[in-house]
Amino acid sequence: MMEVRTIHAFDDNYIWLIGCQGRPEVAIVDPGDADPVIARLEQDGLKPVAILITHHHGDHTGGIAELLARYPIPVYGPAQERIRQLSHPLKEGDVVELAGCGLRLSVLDTPGHTRGHICYMGEGALFCGDTLFAAGCGRLFEGSAEQMHRSLEKIRALPDQTLVYCAHEYTEANLRFACIAEANNPDTLARRDEVAHLRRQGQDTVPSLLGREKLTNPFLRSHIPSLQQAAEAWVGHALHNPVEVFATVRNWKDALD
Repeated sequence: MMEVRTIHAFDDNYIWLIGCQGRPEVAIVDPGDADPVIARLEQDGLKPVAILITHHHGDHTGGIAELLARYPIPVYGPAQERIRQLSHPLKEGDVVELAGCGLRLSVLDTPGHTRGHICYMGEGALFCGDTLFAAGCGRLFEGSAEQMHRSLEKIRALPDQTLVYCAHEYTEANLRFACIAEANNPDTLARRDEVAHLRRQGQDTVPSLLGREKLTNPFLRSHIPSLQQAAEAWVGHALHNPVEVFATVRNWKDALD
């Protein structure tokens, strides 16, 4: 069975170690900082066998060079982005098989946050970088609203029981906005209170369950009439399709951040 270990980095980043229970081999997902990764590998007696990158931003790639200096392992990542240390460029439909533990991860193209962002899916888990957050989604730094909406719809089609391993602890702030966008959504209000309690206790809110994201994450709910009405009220004119709703809700959150 898959085992995922959590590493905290910077102020709010998550770095993930993916392996199998009882085995030392692990893949490192989005190592923005090498130091906490090396410390955890040594502490737990783990053997890195691959680095998996979702996109090119420095807080996801900054530790690659130092890790490669210690561990000569392959680096997988998006074929459409320029990452200097990349050895295995990937696109949708490719499969990464992790040496030593037999885990297989499928690749999804999910542009929007960046032009070539990818996600890794396997064993009921989604490693989605900065495409989908708990109760939120990534900013549109390089891609379009149409691209990001299409990427999120691809994720929304996955099973409800999928565990979502995103790359940042943004959940509490995301839910504050979600409760503005959908002020009458009881699922969102309940989740806001639960997450506030977890954060007061110093606990992580990731991974989240995709089924709950579908109920509480406004960026997966552009098809919901009540969210469309709220977005129209904010922007001051009619919206004619889910992409327009998504784009408006993303602009709405950006304006409040």
